[in-house]
Amino acid sequence: MERLFAKISINTLNLENRFVRSATWEGLATAEGAPTPRLVEMMGDLAAGGVGLIITSHSFVHPAGRATPRQLAVDRDECVPPLREMTQEVHRRGGKIACQLAHAGRFADTGTSGHPPWSVSDDGGGGRVMTHEDLDILCRSFAAAAARAKEARFDAVQIHSAHGYLLSQFLSPLFNRRKDEYGGGIENRARIHQEIIAAVRSAVGEDFPILVKINGGDHIEGGLTMEEAAAAARMMEEAGVDAVEVSGGLITGGRLSPSRTRIDSPEKEAYFRKEAKAIKEVLRIPVILVGGIRSPLVAADVLASGEADLISMSRPFIREPRLVERWRKGDATPARCVSDNLCFRPALEGKGVFCVTALREGSV
Repeated sequence: MERLFAKISINTLNLENRFVRSATWEGLATAEGAPTPRLVEMMGDLAAGGVGLIITSHSFVHPAGRATPRQLAVDRDECVPPLREMTQEVHRRGGKIACQLAHAGRFADTGTSGHPPWSVSDDGGGGRVMTHEDLDILCRSFAAAAARAKEARFDAVQIHSAHGYLLSQFLSPLFNRRKDEYGGGIENRARIHQEIIAAVRSAVGEDFPILVKINGGDHIEGGLTMEEAAAAARMMEEAGVDAVEVSGGLITGGRLSPSRTRIDSPEKEAYFRKEAKAIKEVLRIPVILVGGIRSPLVAADVLASGEADLISMSRPFIREPRLVERWRKGDATPARCVSDNLCFRPALEGKGVFCVTALREGSV
């Protein structure tokens, strides 16, 4: 247990423990993409509850990359002041917060964005195939968004390249069928990541932490493999990334989705553990593991085994924003999250994410 509460640094970012709140779409932004007071309060509660690093839900860096209504925006300078209100609340309550930068690619919500979706290649899934000019726009969009995040006083940024969104689509042979220098082997499929990382680094400076979230595998036939993911992660480290969060699966489904249900025993926890281990073995920078972690004993075992350096959770913090503090004080019972995924329904209905099961049980 002590290892879970050991300090760790990511570049110049010093964290008080090994717990990370993984990005979760809360559905609590305004129509323009600004954080609402309720979202600001939610982030503040996580900070007060002892989470070492909070990562925001995916924030779109370009209008064509907007995935959902009520999604955070960081695509224009007007986003900075309201985002700064959120970071100030987190800092006031003793926390650290990173802004997740994202583009949904072919899974963008055209009705919300008003733009046709961008597609890596003609894979039969629709969308406008990206040109080299689009790739340049993408790099500049990520870099400008990162600079805005720094101006808004975030402590770090995380580049979202998981779950089938645009950068994940580049890595995956399931989506990436390009015939140019951005398609083919993993060295080419990860090229855009190296270019984006370099652009972001130029925008924020050497001391500002850059994280990336990747799939350790797509877990679907024809998708990204664990071996390819490890090779891509190594390339990202060489490009200047400071930490890698390992997830897996696609939002479209497959054998192993990012958010599995019925995580009700230790054996079902940490379901991307093998992928994290494979990636950790080729990196020198910290590795963060997400996926079904519910008990401190499993979390501590992951760290003790050397398979990861930090533990990331999302659904447990929806029900218990003070979970880390509870564990720190000695109550080692597992998270009360029952992994039913009902928490996402209110967000889809425009009410914002919350634990439906806790409400039904009268425990909130």
